[in-house]
Formats: sequence, structure tokens, C-alpha cells
Amino acid sequence: MGMILGKITVETPKYEVIHAAAEYEIRQYPPAVIAEVTYHPTQFRGNKDGGFTLLANYIGALGNPQNAKPEKIAMTAPVITRESSSSSEEIAMTAPVVTKGGGGEGESKAVTMQFILPSKYARAEEAPKPLDERVKIKEGGERKYGVVKFSGTATDKVVEEKVEMLKRCLERDGYKIIGEFELGRYNPPWTLPPLKTNEVMIPVE
Repeated sequence: MGMILGKITVETPKYEVIHAAAEYEIRQYPPAVIAEVTYHPTQFRGNKDGGFTLLANYIGALGNPQNAKPEKIAMTAPVITRESSSSSEEIAMTAPVVTKGGGGEGESKAVTMQFILPSKYARAEEAPKPLDERVKIKEGGERKYGVVKFSGTATDKVVEEKVEMLKRCLERDGYKIIGEFELGRYNPPWTLPPLKTNEVMIPVE
């Protein structure tokens, strides 16, 4: 019931707010260990979230954990996705999964989905090794983002509007954008839309 009502009971990333404006925040995030998978949506019948199952299986959210220990790993929030043009990188068609904009109209876009692992894993080697080679474990260093939070369902149109608004605000206030946007979603799909928490994040210097 709590998940339907948007209650977030899992671990979320710690961060420091270093600037708060009316429309957005600048946040400093500490290093983290990340599980991620990269794929083309066409591998999942056009579903951008098609890699979710691979990560959920790795941590054991859908049954027995598919990692070498095996060890059940607590779910965290948000689930992070980013998109990028695949024209400059090869991704095997057998490879499937915080949305990174890139590429022009008609270009194929790869999707990377990430789970931030619980903070008890301080280094990548401390996390259980995935049995599925499509799931990669990596360390994310300290990073700074401009962030805008919003409720509702994060449709492509809504996300695009939030990204453009955030970019304008960052440029207006003198921040240098150093990468593409990421989309963080904190709730499962069955959460009532008005109670969902989403964030658009853009890396800045």
C-alpha cells in the first residue's frame, strides 16, 4: 500500500545541496558503486525499461539473486536511465539496463539503466559478481548535478520539457553543463501518478 501511495522506504543516495534556486538544486554526490546494463530498446520490443529485469535478477528482487555468492542485495532508489546515440559505440545485439539525451531524429539510441548499490558496498569488488555478463559493476566517482524534481509519470514529453527548463536555468546562472541528462525514478510503475517522485539530473562543473 505504501508503494502505491508513493512512500519511499528504500535507501536513497546521500548528497549535499550546494545551491538551491527556485526551480532547481545543485547537488554534490559522493562516490557510489553501480550496477548497470546497456542495450537497444529494439531488443525489448521498443521498451526503454526492458533492461530492468536483468538488474532486478542480479540483486534478487524477482527471486533468487543471479550473482556469484549468491547474495540478495537491497533495492535502492532511484532507478537511473540515460539515452545516447549508438552511432559511435557498438553494442552487441545480445546485450540488453541516473536518461541521457543524444543523437538526432532517426538515429538508434542506446539505453543505459543503473541501480545504485547500497552504501555498504564501498568498492566495485565488494559487490557480488553478476552471473549475467550483460550486467556490469562499476564505481562512480564524486559528481555534481543540477537537479529538478517533479511528480507524475515521466513521459518523454514531460522529461524533455524539464530538461530544457533546467538547461536554461543552469546556463542563466553560469553553470557549465558537462554531459547529457539522466532520469531518476523513485517509485514502481503502479504508484499513483500524482504521488510519484522523479528527477532530471544534468552534470555540471
